[in-house]
This record gives sequence, C-alpha cells and structure tokens, in this order.
Amino acid sequence: MDREKLQTDNDRKKEYLKSYRKHVRRIHRINAEIEELRMMKMCPSMKPDDGMPHGSGGQGDLSGYAGDLDEMIQELINERYLRIKTYQQIIRQIKRLKSENEKDVLFYRYIKGMEWYEIAEMMGYSERQVHRFHGKALAHFELPKDVIECQ
Repeated sequence: MDREKLQTDNDRKKEYLKSYRKHVRRIHRINAEIEELRMMKMCPSMKPDDGMPHGSGGQGDLSGYAGDLDEMIQELINERYLRIKTYQQIIRQIKRLKSENEKDVLFYRYIKGMEWYEIAEMMGYSERQVHRFHGKALAHFELPKDVIECQ
C-alpha cells in the first residue's frame, strides 16, 4: 500500500474514532445552552434599546421559552442516543484488536480524550512508544462496513 493511501485510510479511521468525542462535546454545549436559557428566564430581561431591566413579558414569552427549552431537551436526548450508539460501535471495533496495548491507546485517546503524555504515564511507556502503539493500532483497526460504504 503506498504512503498516500495509507495516510488517507488512517485519516478516515481517526475521524471515525474522534466521532465519539464530538458527541460528548455537543452534549456539554447543549447542556450549557439549556443552563443559559434557564438563567436568562430567571433574571430580569434587558431591552436592547435602553439596557435597563424590565419585568418579564406576558404569557407569550413563557410559551416561547417552554418551546425553546423542549426543543433543546429533545436535541440533548438525541445527541445522548447518538453518543451511546457511537460508543458501542467504536468499542466493538477496538475490542477486535489483538494487542492490549493497541486497545488501551485507542480507548484512552479517542474515548477518554486523554493527551499522549497522560496515556504514556498510565501505561508505563514513553510517549514515543505510545505513538508506535497508536500507529500499529490504526494499521490493525478496521472501520465497520457501514462506515466504509458511506465514504
């Protein structure tokens, strides 16, 4: 396999493995958005034209708030579902590897989101050796068939 093809295969594998952490970040962001919306509703509103606090609006304001909150909660539920589904798929593929070191590196890097030095420290190896394990793990890692077909 030529070097360029190997690089694009590895890039696709890394993107797939990173998809779990993307769901985790989205969940954190949605939670922060919900918290912000709730805080805005609890605090007096500010009118953009004068910057002075005013009482909260009438019933229409409350129904808009409830609708926004419901929409965000549904988005959170959907994202949590996708995170679980993605986690299960990725873990299934990681478990297919033969080397425990390769499994550990992929798990700690892509599921736990750990830095290279943290993984090295945890595993008792140098960062250089952890990078070697990572390279071998990517070489042995197989993308699921449904992911390959989508690309």
